[in-house]
Amino acid sequence: MKTRLLLILSFALSLTAWAQTNPQTNMAVDTSAPIYTFHVNVVSRSVQAVNYKHRSGATKVEFAGTDLMPSANGEAKVESKKGYIEIEVEFGNLQEPTTFGNEYLTYVLWAISPEGRAVNLGEILVGDNHRSKVDVTTDLQAFALIVTAEPYYAVRQPSNVVVLENVVDENTRGTAEAVNAKYELMERGGYIPTGYKFDPVVLNAKLPLEFFEARNALRIAQSEGAERYASDSYQRAVQMMNKADQYATQKHVQKKPLIAVAREAVQTAEDSRAIAVTKMDEERLANERQASADAQAQSQAQAAEANRQKDQAEAEAAQAAAQAKSDMADSQAASAAARAAAQADAENARMAALQADREKQELRSKLAEQLNLILETRDSARGLIVNMSDVLFDSGKFTLRSGAREKLAKLSGILLAHPGLQLAVEGHTDNVGTNEYNMNLSDNRANSVRDYLIQQGIIASSVRARGFGEDRPVASNDSAAGRQENRRVELVVSGEAIGTATPTTGSLR
Repeated sequence: MKTRLLLILSFALSLTAWAQTNPQTNMAVDTSAPIYTFHVNVVSRSVQAVNYKHRSGATKVEFAGTDLMPSANGEAKVESKKGYIEIEVEFGNLQEPTTFGNEYLTYVLWAISPEGRAVNLGEILVGDNHRSKVDVTTDLQAFALIVTAEPYYAVRQPSNVVVLENVVDENTRGTAEAVNAKYELMERGGYIPTGYKFDPVVLNAKLPLEFFEARNALRIAQSEGAERYASDSYQRAVQMMNKADQYATQKHVQKKPLIAVAREAVQTAEDSRAIAVTKMDEERLANERQASADAQAQSQAQAAEANRQKDQAEAEAAQAAAQAKSDMADSQAASAAARAAAQADAENARMAALQADREKQELRSKLAEQLNLILETRDSARGLIVNMSDVLFDSGKFTLRSGAREKLAKLSGILLAHPGLQLAVEGHTDNVGTNEYNMNLSDNRANSVRDYLIQQGIIASSVRARGFGEDRPVASNDSAAGRQENRRVELVVSGEAIGTATPTTGSLR
């Protein structure tokens, strides 16, 4: 045990070791479309989920090591109780987590819902003979199980250092979800920003692992901006870390109080990091909204100047026409000149109309390109249709996820720069459940999107919403993949500015 702790501490000080282990190419991870959250790159991974039927008895679930730790294995006993699921797991051949980098000190067991939500079930400590046991519970009914290496036990998002995944076979009792659960992972090395330096650590092999997890949590919170954006929580974490240091420097270390205050320091530091990330996100969105408002003001000023020039041109044309009419009375030559002028005016008007149509098509193409960078967008006779899949909501819910709000905020910034556009929000579901339930769910989801767009500054009278339930599928409901395509919210963008007549469907709100 002393040798293992010394190894952990040595890795915790070695930034060189971290830099060498940072690249990873042999994991089955889809990196074709990374999602960026500040300076941390987020990737995704899929695993098969199981629906453990309510109180259907216990079942065994095997674990297999990934490419990162192929020799690792495990077995879980999963049993449905009244109101929760009980999980008893034993793992074997677990290597020290510091193998993957200086910031990784422990392992965490996660439950992944079919919609991709990750729930931290608890910490896994490497025991004697590289074996570990853990007993946990979860409120989830359908989920997958994975194990990741982490810098401390209280993390809220799994890293992509996935070492174990559950294996679903014919001996697993329960319903295997046909659609793999795709969940987000923090990219390897993301816990230590480039150029960030840790202060020296006083080595003491007698100190428990929780002490070093607290150090990691506090430093990571500081690197994420908690000292500035969550000062009160961060300072409380610092005070707890100072108290842990006092326990650690005593002649006879009292491990129980040291572990207790260290774990509290971990949780407080993680809370301060989460608060900081939220506030940084709010600040960034506010800056984006301000930039959109500035762009809208500039666009309105340009439109006003164009209208002024148009009015001036019309006035000059009217004056010219009056003069031509007067000249017609004087002579036949004047009459011919007036006809020529009228023909020229007609030709100018025709050319102006063609130019206006070209500008509308150019704006339509540009707007489609901008929207498609955020969400899948296609052109149609009705207008530009932006497809928002059901991952914007939790299963059976109509409250927008944080990722959905971020995408809608970006869409709002683009739409605000083009006054006069009309929006129709249309909700759709698959055929699971009653027609009345699906109609209400689709209606509520459409209205949730409409309300959030209005909060972002979109004029309320320009946004309408309606749910269609299961009446307009785009794929077969006979498969899980088809049902997932049918669970969607579509935003139809139209208006004279992009050459599409505004729909007059009275049932939309």
